[in-house]
Amino acid sequence: MSAAAANGGRFAGRTALVVGGSLGIGLAAAERLAAEGARVVLGGHDEASVAAAVETVAAAAADGADAVAGVAGDVRDDGHAEALVAAARERFGGLDVFVYSAGVQRYGTLDGTDRATWEEVFDVNVGGIHRVGRLALPALRERGGGAVVLVSSVQATASQRGVAAYAASKGAISTLTRAMALDHAEEGIRVNAVAPGSVDTPMLRWAADLFKGEATVEETVAQWGSTHPLGRVATTAEVAAAIAWLASDDAAFVTGAELRVDGGLLAKAAVELPR
Repeated sequence: MSAAAANGGRFAGRTALVVGGSLGIGLAAAERLAAEGARVVLGGHDEASVAAAVETVAAAAADGADAVAGVAGDVRDDGHAEALVAAARERFGGLDVFVYSAGVQRYGTLDGTDRATWEEVFDVNVGGIHRVGRLALPALRERGGGAVVLVSSVQATASQRGVAAYAASKGAISTLTRAMALDHAEEGIRVNAVAPGSVDTPMLRWAADLFKGEATVEETVAQWGSTHPLGRVATTAEVAAAIAWLASDDAAFVTGAELRVDGGLLAKAAVELPR
């Protein structure tokens, strides 16, 4: 056990920046990191969700509100990226962990997706990693290294129909993970990704509402969960646990990896033998 772990958690004395940290997987990751001793800066799109997230994360942190800062803004805005990293430096003295969980889902085939929608998906899902990352990496470097965890998706590997922009953006994240891991290994910066299957988030429930037909949202979520070998969708806390492991010293020799948190979804062949 490390000294940090012995003194209050795997992230005691460390600062984590969680982009997209006001909802869903990002909020669960911020909460998990805070519960394990991290000081957390979380970013979200609007003031109300950020304020609520700060309260939630502060409740999990040993030092309460003193250990959490929230910054509202759009990840497509350079000024927001600057404010996020500045908050980590000014409020907590630096940065040790960078988690990128911001994302949007839009439906359509390639020729059925207009340019504005395509650019929105890539600008949020991938462009934000560049905007924040180009500032976060020097901050990690100043601390002698650190960990980056990007949220990809099983759809980087196996796509549904009608999600061309989203699947392409997640493929870009998975490839970027490997490129960054190589570029920054000598600096002591590890870069990994999680690739969830279906996760019970506001985004999933929004999608379930779109496609539920005569069913309810709950029934649609349950049906989607039944396609996973474990028979259900994941909780955000389960994905957050994987993020925390990748960001911790327990994964000190892991970089350039994509950890599937998919309930066995990608292990399953579409054609099955009769039972």
